[in-house]
Amino acid sequence: MRFGAFVVALADSVYSESMRLPLSSIPPRWMATAAALGVAVAMSGCSTNEASLTMPVSGTFDYQLGGTYDSLPCSVGPSSSVDDPIDIVVRDAGAAPLTGAYSVCYVNGFQTQPDEATLWRDHDDLLLHDADGELVVDPDWPDEHILDPSTADRRSEILDIIGPVIDGCASSGFDAVEIDNLDTADRFPDIDRTGALDLAAEYVDRAHAQGLSIAQKNAAELAETAHSQLSFDFAVTEECVAFDECDRFTSVYGDCVLAIEYPDTLVEAGLDFADACTVPDRPPLMILRDRDLVAAGDPGYRFDTC
Repeated sequence: MRFGAFVVALADSVYSESMRLPLSSIPPRWMATAAALGVAVAMSGCSTNEASLTMPVSGTFDYQLGGTYDSLPCSVGPSSSVDDPIDIVVRDAGAAPLTGAYSVCYVNGFQTQPDEATLWRDHDDLLLHDADGELVVDPDWPDEHILDPSTADRRSEILDIIGPVIDGCASSGFDAVEIDNLDTADRFPDIDRTGALDLAAEYVDRAHAQGLSIAQKNAAELAETAHSQLSFDFAVTEECVAFDECDRFTSVYGDCVLAIEYPDTLVEAGLDFADACTVPDRPPLMILRDRDLVAAGDPGYRFDTC
């Protein structure tokens, strides 16, 4: 379940650096906690961009695309008596960052968002069509169309729309962005792979220009290219244990990987989350979430951490 910020971007496409507080003016909680406890926070080069804040590689991580909340309920957090603070969080571009946490802004960079299909129809030439001229949809997300960055002109127009969303992440106070669906060229053969990677590089440049780190999302087969050639700073991976590909991320990004597992795919792989936590090459920051990523307190909410 993912939600977008396309309307906000079109209405507010001019980014003002003066609107954004310097990152140093409000230290994130993970820094304050380390100072208070006299504990060194592990920070091992999760950014290739000197202007951005380095992602911490320890603390409590949460993935909140289906609903936001500011702390983990005591029933699921490390503490059994009080709600626990969240140190690293991913939220949709239309949500606010979490004060005191390293906040990552979700951006769907290669497909449309479910609630934005009608808006993108005004840009029909930027969407992938099949041989009959019909719009192609993601079979796993049938309300999402596929962006087609196969030509320089299309990439420029796509960036005119998605770029302001990235800018909005910065102006809202996020520390980083996560770009989803980098692998569309592998899933849809009519998309030019070079064009898709060129668009990804433009997203990286746009994020870095705004002082944001940027995460590769999934697409394990592209990890080496994404990091060494395109300069993605860290990775966000779903189901790397279930699909036996965690090492493809950690071998490239080290501990700079945010990992999410889901109960259904673990069961399909013959595993439970306790098994996942014993995988030698799993990222340190790995959590279990419910498939719909609902907010704490909603029916079906699941959260666990190793």
